Amino acid sequence: MAENGLFLDDVTIALNGHRLVSVTHSVAPGKVLTVMGPSGSGKSSLLAYIGGFLPPAFQASGRVFSGDIELTALPAEDRHAGILFQDPLLFPHMSVGGNLVFAIPETVKGKAARTALAEAALEGVGLGGMAARDPDTLSGGQKARVALARALLSSPRMLLLDEPFSKLDANLRGQIRELVFSKARAGGLPVLLVTHDEADAEAAGGAVIRIGTE
Repeated sequence: MAENGLFLDDVTIALNGHRLVSVTHSVAPGKVLTVMGPSGSGKSSLLAYIGGFLPPAFQASGRVFSGDIELTALPAEDRHAGILFQDPLLFPHMSVGGNLVFAIPETVKGKAARTALAEAALEGVGLGGMAARDPDTLSGGQKARVALARALLSSPRMLLLDEPFSKLDANLRGQIRELVFSKARAGGLPVLLVTHDEADAEAAGGAVIRIGTE
């Protein structure tokens, strides 16, 4: 993975003429920028704009860069954003291993090579030997770990976190949060976290932007 930072250049998002978000900020490789605000304040819309899937009802402007690459000039599939949502969104018709293999870029050829990468990714999140499991048989914490492994296998330029810890109990929340941030540091991935939880922001340890509070 290339260690490129993320730069938001005068990114502004509005809905029905009402400005929700206006951000200029850089996120260094392995660091976390936390965006905090109440529900409906535009936090998730910011992630959607960066990822390339902002609904057309919103009006948005500004540019987003990964290193020298202007992501906002690329279609969503070429932006290579690793995204984690509140729900793990694992494919129910695929095994755990199948979910991971699906995310591996097509440049990795051969079933054996792809399977080996998936197995290693599971080992990396503490779920070694669970490739054959049905996702429905996993606990909430295990599903979150699989979702993280899947995002990392996609060779992302960044991680976009849309309150992925909010449905976990307090103990699991701390574990998964630390796992996500440590993997981002190890991979040199800039992270944008949206949350309404102060504990998430504290654990992230980076800059915090607050929106929708005026």
